[in-house]
Amino acid sequence: MYDYRRMLPHYQKAGRAPLGDVLQLIATPFTAEVRDAILQHCRQDSGERYQLHAVVVMPEHVHLLLTPLRDEKGWPYGLSAILKLIKGASARSVNQLLGSDQEESFDHVLRSQESLEEKLEYIRQNPVRRDLVKRPEDDRWLWVEQGPR
Repeated sequence: MYDYRRMLPHYQKAGRAPLGDVLQLIATPFTAEVRDAILQHCRQDSGERYQLHAVVVMPEHVHLLLTPLRDEKGWPYGLSAILKLIKGASARSVNQLLGSDQEESFDHVLRSQESLEEKLEYIRQNPVRRDLVKRPEDDRWLWVEQGPR
């Protein structure tokens, strides 16, 4: 057989920042307080290490769409380091609020602008598909970057 690995390496080309879609799962549904904390952590470092395009905090998972920015030497920040930063801060808050120690994740690197637009719309419509709200704009845990991408 083979060893199962959840944390796969992230490959980035120099000079081209990948786009990432992150899905975090947890067995227990998030409370409103937990969802607020996760949204805050996702938005916290936007503009420093990554540009956040959209985030939606669903009752039991999170979708992020982001582009890593460049460091002082011109290299894109590593996607794995960015995700570790976001997940670490979020997991600490979630675990403290829920009194648990759970985290699983799936990371996916997008390949094109068309994929970005498709993923952005998927993220926007996720609360509607789940019948949590009638319109994406009604979801308090959805944040979408304004302006050109």
